Amino acid sequence: MRDLRQLALFLAVGGFAALVNIVARILFNRFVGYEAAIVLAFPVALTVAFVLDRQFVFAPSATPATVQFLRFLLVNLVALVQVLLVSLALARLVLPALGVGGDAETIAHAAGVISTAFTSFVAHRGYTFAAGGSRGAAAPPRDDRRR
Repeated sequence: MRDLRQLALFLAVGGFAALVNIVARILFNRFVGYEAAIVLAFPVALTVAFVLDRQFVFAPSATPATVQFLRFLLVNLVALVQVLLVSLALARLVLPALGVGGDAETIAHAAGVISTAFTSFVAHRGYTFAAGGSRGAAAPPRDDRRR
């Protein structure tokens, strides 16, 4: 049950960060191309997700915040490649072939962001926010009663 609660919290934070990511991409897209806007939106959403995951999803550990942030960045750089590949494949190939126009880039970007949810959870739980700073040991979810 704790694992499901932690996953639900992670998905809620991820959903909010995804919304931030998409809104930031749309704003950046007013000034730069689609691909660059996706990359520029990344650090905005990354920072939001890190702060919220660290505060509400994963239990405190002995690992310093700076180390956790660097791990978080590494995991999310891998996710960025996944987001970019899925977004571009959908926006440039799949959705046009299906006759989707207009909002194809936003639909594709949303699908790209969503595609990373499970792999990111596993990586952050077992690596970024691992209990005691050890690799592979999953931290229990935060207990709301401690706040």
